[in-house]
Amino acid sequence: MLILVNIAVFTWQITQPSGANSSDSPHIEGLSEQDQTTLQYGAIPYRLTHPGKDCAVATTPADFGGTQQKVVCEGTPELRKAEARGALVQPLDSPPWWATVFTSMFMHGGILHIAFNMLFLWIFGNNVEDSMGRGRFVLFYLLAGIAAAYAQALLDTNATLPAVGASGAIAGVLGGYLLLYPHARVLTMVIIIFFVTLIEIPAVIMLGIWFVLQFVPAIGQLATPEVSASGGGVAYFAHVGGFAFGLAAIKLFANRYRTGGPEYA
Repeated sequence: MLILVNIAVFTWQITQPSGANSSDSPHIEGLSEQDQTTLQYGAIPYRLTHPGKDCAVATTPADFGGTQQKVVCEGTPELRKAEARGALVQPLDSPPWWATVFTSMFMHGGILHIAFNMLFLWIFGNNVEDSMGRGRFVLFYLLAGIAAAYAQALLDTNATLPAVGASGAIAGVLGGYLLLYPHARVLTMVIIIFFVTLIEIPAVIMLGIWFVLQFVPAIGQLATPEVSASGGGVAYFAHVGGFAFGLAAIKLFANRYRTGGPEYA
């Protein structure tokens, strides 16, 4: 059901117009409905760390002609600068800040983004769900997503670039899986030029490699948070935060009386 909800939300996203709105549109001028939806329902770090502060899109003349748009929020120097330059400030019709923590978990930035997320959720999620039951699994999944959102938000509390995706919540599932079933093996397709084969990779190795691939870039983001938060890209710190939550909380959610585990994932 989580996979279906994610796919349904993504389908809604991509069916929205991708062209810029005109001045007679009820939406923000110069911004596509797809982009506006991302800004409204994504998790903006500034809103998460400054509850009650709303954000807007400021349209100002660019230095070399045309216009440029930027997300500005209440109480920030960027908003005051935009107003001083005579910018057109159009408020975002966003839900409450706490609601965006949840809405952002079911949005994605592209087909590959959602495809890889749903693949990992499909492979590892069912075994983790079996260890705790449906209700606990949904709670575990959502809490991992919350931990991931704040791990990224605390990297730069003044950032206004929204984060979207189920990656943080799924990272929590992966962390839980690693502790529950460290001896499980993952049947993996390996493609070497024209040669295709299936091999069994221990889950501890696969997930360990995955974590290292998230942790190393996250250290780079920690070194330059202002660049990482404003430049877009992958929210590695959210992945690390979700994974750490999964490791820390899985024993609180898993049924201690169920023993053993899957031989394959």
